[in-house]
Amino acid sequence: MYGMLLESVQHFVQLEYGEDVWQKLLIESECKYTVFSTHQTYPDNIMSTLATALANITSTSLDDSMMFFGRCFVRFFSNYGYDVIIKATGRYFADFLSNIDNLHSQFRVSYPKMKSPSMYITDIDEDGCVLVYRSTRQGFTQYMRGQLYQIASEFFNLKLETSVIETTNKITSDGRDLTIVTFRLNFDNSQYMCNKKAEQATQIKCDFPPFSCCLLLELFPFAVLLDPALTIIGVGEKLVEVAGDKEKLLGQPLSKYFKLRSPKGILMTWKNMYYLKSVNFELEVLRTELIKSTLEDLEQDSQDTCDNLSVREIEIDGKSISPYSLRRDSQPGLRNILLKGQMKYLSDINGIIFLCSPVINDISELPDQGLYLNDLNPHGLSKEMVLTGWQSNSKLHLMFDKAEQRATELEKNYTLLDMWKRRGDELLYSMIPKPVADSLRTGNSPLSTCKSFDIVTVMFCELVGFNSTTVEDAMELVSTMNAVFSCFDSLMDAFNVYKVETVGQIYMAVCGAPNKNENHARNIIDAALEMVKHIRQLKIPSGTKVDVRIGAHSGPVVAGVVGIKVPRYCFFGDTVNTASRMQSSSEPAMVHISEPTKCLLPKERYIIINRGTVKIKGKGNMQTFWAFDNIYNGEENSDT
Repeated sequence: MYGMLLESVQHFVQLEYGEDVWQKLLIESECKYTVFSTHQTYPDNIMSTLATALANITSTSLDDSMMFFGRCFVRFFSNYGYDVIIKATGRYFADFLSNIDNLHSQFRVSYPKMKSPSMYITDIDEDGCVLVYRSTRQGFTQYMRGQLYQIASEFFNLKLETSVIETTNKITSDGRDLTIVTFRLNFDNSQYMCNKKAEQATQIKCDFPPFSCCLLLELFPFAVLLDPALTIIGVGEKLVEVAGDKEKLLGQPLSKYFKLRSPKGILMTWKNMYYLKSVNFELEVLRTELIKSTLEDLEQDSQDTCDNLSVREIEIDGKSISPYSLRRDSQPGLRNILLKGQMKYLSDINGIIFLCSPVINDISELPDQGLYLNDLNPHGLSKEMVLTGWQSNSKLHLMFDKAEQRATELEKNYTLLDMWKRRGDELLYSMIPKPVADSLRTGNSPLSTCKSFDIVTVMFCELVGFNSTTVEDAMELVSTMNAVFSCFDSLMDAFNVYKVETVGQIYMAVCGAPNKNENHARNIIDAALEMVKHIRQLKIPSGTKVDVRIGAHSGPVVAGVVGIKVPRYCFFGDTVNTASRMQSSSEPAMVHISEPTKCLLPKERYIIINRGTVKIKGKGNMQTFWAFDNIYNGEENSDT
């Protein structure tokens, strides 16, 4: 879908619910886009995920959220002037419903990748109508209902009520799922019906004598007349020249020599053509099939007369062309012709006539299609439009090329923007916790991030086992620290522990802040024990043997963002100092903990050994402990 639909959602969610709700919406829906571009396409599932998130946040139903989004789109597209098109569609709401597909067809000029639904009216009365909605998008039925509600009230001053009569699902010819929903729309339709009755009364008074269908096919030289079985029972005189033989088309099914190009997503059936009589149809004349039919006739003639087919030629447009050159689609004068027009029902003969004319974009296309200016409808503006288009064709081509180039560049730039935004987010979240960073993005002051926590567990870890005295030693130290700290970073994510910073050979981490966690002490000790295990198994690039000594302490802290150029989320308080002292008084490959941390740990999960009274700098004598996991072997560490 195009970004304008998602722009409308963002605009009105922010307007009616506030910026905070929109940010929660993006987080809960896991939407990676924060800004939407009008002409850029996005996955269809973004709309449904946003609706689901809004329903959860506002405690409403998913249907209500989708209908709200549909109303938002109608209110939003007035900013682009599309409300004028809706108002100019027809005098009555029923006129608008009958011409929705035509509006979508016109919008494809500006939005060529648009996948619009198809709608048509089957029954109509003074109390409303029956509308059939067909779409290959799943889950957008309520979205469409929201649009209809808003259009009825805003543009036609009507109170609309809808109910679902029937819902079916089918598979299209190209394998896509097609949803077909039949609605009953209740609204005041009395004025429309009165107008229709007046028109019918006027037609009855005008009692014209009947005239031949041949005259109609002469007036519309490319018209096609069909019976209820969609069998061709009449063709225009110019279409006969294209086919080369009238008898070849008469009595044949329409699908044999014609392909439906528009409206998209529907089948070429009598019912669709009858109910979509107000919609422009596009049928492509399959010249290749006509050629095959001609070749088959020639082959049959050659078998009857025992002539060699290679010497037989076909005369097209006054030129003799061999059957083999006919098989080439690039042969001048043999390209498929696109016919565009309206399906009209003729009650006198119970048939449908396709009143159409060829679609010619440029005068240079006429020879390729085997057409000439005098072939076009004499009573229309086809000739003038072709000639006018030819005069300004070069300028239009230049403009379209530039527009296409800009669109391509814009799409690439948006892709790069998303990529760099993700990289920026990753960098930001490595410096500041995600909840805190998202709060700062909304415009909150850095002081608002300052918060006290009643109890957390702080851990310090120091690399030991080497000293750097030369440049080579320093490079080796950096390589070793990078390998070790990268390993530790992965462990922090696994145990829901927040890495605060690294200062030299010291690694600091906290659990319980900024996201509160009741198992903060347990998570820290689990991570610390895994760090001890991994440091022994880790392959250091330089081959240096290193070890760690770890200390942890639990207690209250204060945390907040500090700094402008390189902001950091820092922790303050006596708990941080005590945890640092636990680390400095620890021993290699040991996890040294204080008594408050020990009291928070489950006894069955760990083996806690009393280290005794230890003199801690700045704290005096403290009772401290060694922490091991439950597979600790006392003999292996008997020297401690």
